[in-house]
Amino acid sequence: MGETVKSSMAFQSIINSAAEKIPSLIYAIILFLIGFAIAKACKKVVSKILCKYTSGKGITNFIVYGVYISIIVVAALNSLDMIGIKTTSVVTIIGAAGFSVGLAFKEVLSNLASGIIILFFRPFNIGDYIQGGENNIEGTVSDIQIFSTVLKTPDNKTITVPNFQITANDIINYTHQDMRRVDFVFNVAYDTDINLLKSIVNDVFENDSRVLKDPRPLIGINSMGNNTIEFISKPWVKTEEYWDAYYDLMEKIKYRFDENNIVLPYTYNVPAKK
Repeated sequence: MGETVKSSMAFQSIINSAAEKIPSLIYAIILFLIGFAIAKACKKVVSKILCKYTSGKGITNFIVYGVYISIIVVAALNSLDMIGIKTTSVVTIIGAAGFSVGLAFKEVLSNLASGIIILFFRPFNIGDYIQGGENNIEGTVSDIQIFSTVLKTPDNKTITVPNFQITANDIINYTHQDMRRVDFVFNVAYDTDINLLKSIVNDVFENDSRVLKDPRPLIGINSMGNNTIEFISKPWVKTEEYWDAYYDLMEKIKYRFDENNIVLPYTYNVPAKK
């Protein structure tokens, strides 16, 4: 009889305790649902804002889901706290797990952080011709991802470069500006007619529609060596016409030099007599 009474009292105690928890449980569920609704609303708002200011889907999705998950986690922790579950230990476990994951995936996280920097600050865009990375790899950017950047080389190779290697080294963007300067350097003999040489080079530039009038081309002596004079000429062209202009102008200058007997000295070996 006594055991029955004790069992009945224990059961009643459980019922009473559960009844006391029901309001808190309801409030916790409501709080979580509110947090969930806020997270969804923020997800849409942040996505619309970022779409206006960023062109990359990678950075947009990363930030949007980062905000969404953060709000969900905060709502879940507050809901657990409301029903009497201490969230301090949960946060500690999450922090310890995050630290361990960070150590294990150091390089991955470095590439992730670098990917965010690239996607947000945009040192280059898809279609740009760049040079960078540990080995100064160069090529046309075909894709920018969170962890890596994909380049297409002039000989049609596809190279995937970890983003950390790009941000940790200098980046040269050859196509960011609308125009580029083409530098020609050539050595001539000291008895060369300087005025004639400058006139020839200037005439080649003036008769090529790709050479821009402003800024005007620079033509002059760069240095004087022991045996030759080094001339330099610096015309400006549109970026997309750089390589075509480079090779064509080089060829035209050489033809004109030959026509006017302007010699470009070269070294050669004379075999020793035995």
